[in-house]
Amino acid sequence: MVPARYGTIVERKKVSSLKIGFFDSGLGGITVLSEALRRLPNENFVYMADTLHVPYGTKTPQEVLGYVKASVETILKEDVKALVIACNTATSIAVAELRKEYPIPIIGMEPAVKPAVEMNRSNGKRVLVLATPLTLKQSCYEALVSRVDDHGSVDSLPLPELVHYCEQLNFDRAEMSEYFNRELSSFNLDIYGTVVLGCTHYPFYKEILRELLPSHIQLIDGSQGTVRQLKQVLSERNLLEPSPKSGPSQEGHITFLCSSQDEAYVHKMERALEIYAEHEKIYF
Repeated sequence: MVPARYGTIVERKKVSSLKIGFFDSGLGGITVLSEALRRLPNENFVYMADTLHVPYGTKTPQEVLGYVKASVETILKEDVKALVIACNTATSIAVAELRKEYPIPIIGMEPAVKPAVEMNRSNGKRVLVLATPLTLKQSCYEALVSRVDDHGSVDSLPLPELVHYCEQLNFDRAEMSEYFNRELSSFNLDIYGTVVLGCTHYPFYKEILRELLPSHIQLIDGSQGTVRQLKQVLSERNLLEPSPKSGPSQEGHITFLCSSQDEAYVHKMERALEIYAEHEKIYF
């Protein structure tokens, strides 16, 4: 490991100096970064967690906007060519203003309600969106549901505690199964066809949820769509790092930063990426 300000660099092989920035309040955006590493293996990345203020889902919109702007200023010092706001809550509150202020491509996230609704059109099943309280309260979420849910088939469930569990790297099957069973106890899961993981922290619990939910329920999150959009935007602007024409692929590197300047948390981010990457191998 090589120190990098208040973070570390996880070396792969440096290709160029320009990076793709990823931002989240904490560990959640690791799930999106993992997808980007899979689809864009030659790129360099910088990932920043606003650990001074995590979680965002229980803060006010004004507070979140200020936190995001301050963190983005730090990320832009890292020579980034594009930025992913890998947090549904931060996207809903801040992405429009960020796009007005900064010239680089800024990719946001929203709960994958549209693909979830489309997946259920033929079977008449309902959609259940799991997200933070603040995401579910935002007008942009209400507008999203109104735009795509023409049959009134979308229900929502806030799970604010789940971010805290994730930040503690708590993936204990027994404890988390008890938590999910309690939170979902008022829902008749037989009528649902898709569950949307509407916070980037939540995909860490896909394996546990798959064991608990009826087998006909599909889990979906926004990571794949976000990274597809990122790749398309980079391609359109000729910003993609080209693959080597010959020889082995030259992988880039990942720089981890956190606003609390806590080296222990940086190691936690690295560990979270390892955990999630290993988890995803089961399904690819």
